[in-house]
Amino acid sequence: MPPIYRKSKLLRRSRVIWGSFNLWRPRLVFWTGALAIGVISVGFAKLADLAQKAFAGVTQSGEWTWLLPLLLTPLGFVLSAYLAATLFPNSQGSGIPQAIAARHLHHDEDRTKLLSLRLAFGKIVLTILGLFSGASIGREGPTVQVGASFMLAVARFGGMAQAKGLILAGSAAGIAAAFNTPLAGIVFAIEEMSRTYESRANGLVLTAVILSGLAALGLSGSYNYFGTADAAPTMLRDWIVMLICGVGGGALGATFSGLALYAGIRIRRWAQPQPLKRMLILAGLCGLVVAAIGVFSGGQTFGTGYEQARGAVEGHALPSLFFVEKLLASFLSMISGIPGGIFAPSLAVGAGFGSTVGTLVGGGVALAAILGMAGYFAGVVQAPMTAFVIILEMTGDHQAVIPIMAVSMIGYVTSRLLSREPLYHGLSRVFIAAAIRARRAMEKESGEEHAAG
Repeated sequence: MPPIYRKSKLLRRSRVIWGSFNLWRPRLVFWTGALAIGVISVGFAKLADLAQKAFAGVTQSGEWTWLLPLLLTPLGFVLSAYLAATLFPNSQGSGIPQAIAARHLHHDEDRTKLLSLRLAFGKIVLTILGLFSGASIGREGPTVQVGASFMLAVARFGGMAQAKGLILAGSAAGIAAAFNTPLAGIVFAIEEMSRTYESRANGLVLTAVILSGLAALGLSGSYNYFGTADAAPTMLRDWIVMLICGVGGGALGATFSGLALYAGIRIRRWAQPQPLKRMLILAGLCGLVVAAIGVFSGGQTFGTGYEQARGAVEGHALPSLFFVEKLLASFLSMISGIPGGIFAPSLAVGAGFGSTVGTLVGGGVALAAILGMAGYFAGVVQAPMTAFVIILEMTGDHQAVIPIMAVSMIGYVTSRLLSREPLYHGLSRVFIAAAIRARRAMEKESGEEHAAG
């Protein structure tokens, strides 16, 4: 074989191999990123649980240690708010509004200010700090920002350009791995994150959810978030509970979201012209009141509220005013400016509300708690399909499918009548507006420099 022919043949073969590698590289990077989100979500969950246990151990181990929250919680709030404002800007709050806002932005530089590996790291660290301080926050919302940030970062490395679809996929993977609810991750991405069905992104979302779920499954095993329930309506009282949980939970959720949006506007105005100083003062005051509520409730309102909600789902009635105390602690934690989500605390509030309704009406506590979660959660986020699917997957209560669906829809309709703007999308407008202002200021400055030159 002539040397020239042999060389050209080897060159063609190398081009085919290299071309195949370039074709598969984005897919391999995407798959690796989805698996990594599952691993990170499980690690985040374990660290969050350790932080809660450490706080409980420090504040409940002696006769007078119950007073420690009055010092530890405000200081933790101030430190978390300070680090969020100075080292990790745009890490405050849930993280879901940031992911929603990033999907509406058109420049990579603007998205990077809301979703980046630096922010993901800060989000995890500061959420754990908040839980160690007794804040009434959850890790599931932050996992959405972490998942979206990680997926966007690895996609850049892999040369993938579908930013909106990748953010959607990372968010869905985060929810799926955080709750071990793959269907809820998909529904959440469609209903809450995008508010539309995007056929182009459905493959990305499904693949990301499967791979992150497999990673989480391999590390944590198969489980239901709240165990397995088999409560079902058997009496007329149970159907009355269903109606009250739908209307009452929806109204309560609308009140929370409406007040949160209104308070956010007032706080931003009040914080000027010294935003850092005033936000730290606010964080300290919120932390002090959260600590006082926690002490008054015997420590029941500190942390995510997972143990309380699970107890209610298992049929153990919660104190009649627990849902009021937990709602107030969650509201103060949210407006304080510290990173932390409202998913788990909202489920705890809903379970407490349902438990109280079930006790007063005389229905089953377990079913009432599940229905209370559905009604309140649908009222807060105004996403009835997400509420129904996530609660069904977390409890495994297939005997109450129709009641959970009905309560989710009643809660959603009630909330929409009282509060027209969904909470997460209302909060996302703040980040979108800030990005637009920053972009216009930069373009104006660039134009002035060009004119002067």
